[in-house]
Amino acid sequence: MDEQQLGWMAADRARQLAEAAQDVLAIAESARQLAVLARKAGWHSEALSIALSAADHPDLRRAGQAGAAVRGLLVQSASYTLARRGDRDGMRELTDEAAAIAKELGGITLLRDHGGGFSPLTVTLHRISAENHAGDPLTALAAARSISLKALPSVERRSRALGDIAITYDRLGRRTDCVRTLLAAEQCAPQETHARPATKSLISSLLVSGPTSMELRGLAARSGVLA
Repeated sequence: MDEQQLGWMAADRARQLAEAAQDVLAIAESARQLAVLARKAGWHSEALSIALSAADHPDLRRAGQAGAAVRGLLVQSASYTLARRGDRDGMRELTDEAAAIAKELGGITLLRDHGGGFSPLTVTLHRISAENHAGDPLTALAAARSISLKALPSVERRSRALGDIAITYDRLGRRTDCVRTLLAAEQCAPQETHARPATKSLISSLLVSGPTSMELRGLAARSGVLA
């Protein structure tokens, strides 16, 4: 819903409940959500500190395979924060660390509190978005071409991946490919596409940055984006 205050309230309540239950994995996941909210608020240093502190917590390191997977997700979160801050080298270093964790685990580690789990594939998906935000859409596109959308666990995850690829095309100036990919994302999971803030922002930008088509205007209307 892109409501920051509701997000803070929900994440803090989740943290309190997880700590009361002494649930190591839930505590770590609530920290990851708090780090995401801090990043969205522009508090990059705080977001980085929250994610990396949680990833390094001894209890999480003793939580077996699931603990390692959650640690990988936290490292990814920190990496994405560095990408948003424009630190390409730092982003790649942490992304490589997450990839090493995924490789060591092998395959996909399913997690109760994270629908996509953690795997080499999820690290590659993260790399697409992170490289985009760090200013290297060509590397993002190369990462996108290395994955199979059919391997993703849900239509919602495929839609999000297509949305990230559409952003890549937009940053490369490939407008037709961008719109085509957005329509493919919508076909996969209409509600996910219509509600995702990053996708709505992209559609809005396309409407004012160049010639529009019936397909783009239709997508904008269905997404609630004003022309």
